[in-house]
Amino acid sequence: MDVDALWFGVIASSALVFGALLGARVELPKRVLASMLAFAAGALITALAFELFEEAYQYGGIWRAAIGLIAGAVVFTVLSALLDRAARGQGPQEDGSDKLDVDAAAEKRAPSSASTSGAAGLALLAAVTLDGVPENVALGVSLGEGSGGLALLAAIFVSNFPEALVGSASMRAQGRSQAFILGTWLTCAALLTLAVVLGAGPLSSAAPVTISLPLAFAAGAVLASLADTLMPEAYEKGGPVVALSTTAGFVLSFVLATL
Repeated sequence: MDVDALWFGVIASSALVFGALLGARVELPKRVLASMLAFAAGALITALAFELFEEAYQYGGIWRAAIGLIAGAVVFTVLSALLDRAARGQGPQEDGSDKLDVDAAAEKRAPSSASTSGAAGLALLAAVTLDGVPENVALGVSLGEGSGGLALLAAIFVSNFPEALVGSASMRAQGRSQAFILGTWLTCAALLTLAVVLGAGPLSSAAPVTISLPLAFAAGAVLASLADTLMPEAYEKGGPVVALSTTAGFVLSFVLATL
């Protein structure tokens, strides 16, 4: 096993653990959470546009990239619908108004109670996993090729922390236990660490066209998550100020990715 790749994977994924710990234990104001969610959305926009879809296009051509993008969006949309259906029976239902809020969120993502139902947390977890696996594989490949990977490591760390923080806070609002929250995000962190090791090992010599579809698939899943859950949720809880947070997340992630 490549020890350097393992350490890079642990460092990149540790942001998920730190964010989940904070989100599970500290109750932050909704506007702060919304701003951090918007910041994470901006970072994900950078990832899908410049690290996932662009590389998928360069490696496999436009048709392969487009097919992967559409497939990723479809899979995430179906997954989101299933999570909505599950959230209907799990959200607060002490009175009729809460149930109506959850049902409305399940039917459509316009002003929703995703933080209350926990859907935003599960959607973020899915987005982090689907986006993080190819990103961490790319980090491992860069290590295997001896090209450093420090900038990509920093970009992954910066985007992982707010995503895990907001995701765990949303799960806690749903009533999930701290053991469930931390166990879920620790599992995700372990998976992403393994992705770095695989990228530095067996996948470092794979043909570029081989990883074109997974990269495009991840880009489609992330794009769907942004439109379906993350950005509507951020705006609902934070108002127009989230536009600035989204911009900040995009710019910082772009700068780190291009260093």
